[in-house]
Amino acid sequence: MEKDIKIEDIAQDVNKITDEELKSVQEKVNKINQVQMQIGGMELQKKFAIDQVTTFQAELKVVQDELEQKYGQVSINLVDGTITPLPKEDETDKKD
Repeated sequence: MEKDIKIEDIAQDVNKITDEELKSVQEKVNKINQVQMQIGGMELQKKFAIDQVTTFQAELKVVQDELEQKYGQVSINLVDGTITPLPKEDETDKKD
């Protein structure tokens, strides 16, 4: 005797992709998830680097303020440390 075929059985078969297709989709989704995790890690590294730059800028400002108190408003050559007085605002206004 042949087995009776029910509409529900046919519908179930039609509503499912093949194992090979499922594996392919799963691989792609896994690769996307891996890359998204890498991007998240890079974003954390970026934030850490930005925070470091902000900290170093604040530290530099402290040193600049100390040097300005000691030497006045000067330009400092970062290669050899020589200082050059900056023109005062009065002198800048006269040149304009």
